[in-house]
Amino acid sequence: MTTEEKIRKQLADNPIILYMKGIPSAPQCGFSGKAVGILNASAIPFAFVNILEAPFIREKLPKLSKWPTFPQLFVKGELVGGCDIVEAMDSDGSLLPLLKSAIVEGQQQAVDTQVITHAEVEQLVKNGFPDATVLIEGEGCNLSITVISQQFQALPLVKKQQGVMAVLTEPLASGRLHAVTLKTYTPEEWGNLDKTSVPGLLQIQL
Repeated sequence: MTTEEKIRKQLADNPIILYMKGIPSAPQCGFSGKAVGILNASAIPFAFVNILEAPFIREKLPKLSKWPTFPQLFVKGELVGGCDIVEAMDSDGSLLPLLKSAIVEGQQQAVDTQVITHAEVEQLVKNGFPDATVLIEGEGCNLSITVISQQFQALPLVKKQQGVMAVLTEPLASGRLHAVTLKTYTPEEWGNLDKTSVPGLLQIQL
């Protein structure tokens, strides 16, 4: 990853980020200390990069931001400015609403990211069971998943379901999927099934 790519990723991943000299608990210049004090007073969390320990970022960022000095405050990926602008916006009351809007937007994006889609679940299952027919009911992170695959032939119920759960490890571990009703059948079992009664379900709550 190049320095520019690293900076752009930092800006994308952090709704509020301050490039400063030192760290918030021990600023290494008065201007960084003043900016940190204003941000701390807002009680809104922010990320920071100590450019004294990141010489490549210290060299590259001014060329990208077209701002020659530090600190530099970015909100939602856009440069707000240095210490003087942060101080002026704090004084006129425009800084706090901007910071709050970034946090609300960031939280909404996090919620949107957490919601797993039926297509994602189907693809994960098919990664492990390419021949599978996958039927999914439910919304959000609570789903009923039926998997029909020839790979289940001669396997006991627990082995079938363990196999499917193994390919769903990532969304289960992250919480994007936390309540699963899982049903697994061979094509023969599915063909012979009384669809009005589906016994032998394994309910998994994580």
